[in-house]
Amino acid sequence: MNSDKSGGANNGQAGFAHVPVLLTETLDLLQLQAGKTYVDATAGSGGHLLRMQERLTSPEGPDSTIVGIDRDWQSLQRLQEKVGAPVRLVHSNYADLKAVLTTLGISTISGGILADLGVSSMQLDDSERGFSFLRDGPLDMRMDSSQHVTAAQLINNLSEPELAQIIFRYGEERYSRLIARNIVRSRPLRTTLELAKVVTGSLRRFGKSGSGRDTSHPATRTFQAIRIAVNDELGSLEKFLEDAIDLLSPGARLVVITFHSLEDRLVKQILRHHARDCICPGRQPVCTCDHQRKMLIITRKPVTANEKEVLANVRSRSAKLRAGEKLG
Repeated sequence: MNSDKSGGANNGQAGFAHVPVLLTETLDLLQLQAGKTYVDATAGSGGHLLRMQERLTSPEGPDSTIVGIDRDWQSLQRLQEKVGAPVRLVHSNYADLKAVLTTLGISTISGGILADLGVSSMQLDDSERGFSFLRDGPLDMRMDSSQHVTAAQLINNLSEPELAQIIFRYGEERYSRLIARNIVRSRPLRTTLELAKVVTGSLRRFGKSGSGRDTSHPATRTFQAIRIAVNDELGSLEKFLEDAIDLLSPGARLVVITFHSLEDRLVKQILRHHARDCICPGRQPVCTCDHQRKMLIITRKPVTANEKEVLANVRSRSAKLRAGEKLG
């Protein structure tokens, strides 16, 4: 499972430009219309946001508003130099979507909300951020460098059962207990390559990966798990999805791109929940839940990158796009 959301060189090599995944499909599903308000909740390097700005900026048409949110201050600083008048950038976690929009005086989103999840190429390529198992750097993994908890703190302070649970739950790694045991025996661990070496050594006797037919780097699942825990990614995603659905006006759309099964499953479950009129147990003869359908699911199956995009941008191969439209 690859959790990277942007384009770049294979194996995370530096020197390649940022390439947003599923760009055409995303913009088409957002149904961009001048005069409406849109949110890119994971603005990052602006791959999607700048194209949204390009399409919504017209001297003849009504003014649009685009709000770009990202928890990575460094990315926002670089993006600030590229955006124009329709765009308002905010440094925040997308889980705080409602608070951000309230501060801006926005109560509803008339156009749509986009979230492109995962780690960007530039974050992976910066060894000091500690996301990559292919580059030596500090065990950091914070998407927002102002937050307190780092990967090093989790790796070196959690108990063996706690580490095993994180690696199993968030990395879906079947050898999580073995990896956790070897991490604890090897502590303190200070760098990404030290951690990658311990994980690789733990799985060596099972072949390259230790994860069935998965041919990814043996440390992929463990690094993903630690990163998710450090940034509370699933908790943030669930809060964001619920708030985003509440904020949408009738006809406005929610578009989410995920990069691993845990995220995709959560998006699918929440969209399905809000697309049902009744959420009572299946065997209950009479509905008592008073649940009202809020969303129409636009993508019955997730949209994935075609062969041409995968060949041009290997990191798009695990991307899945789901979209829903707010009902009146």
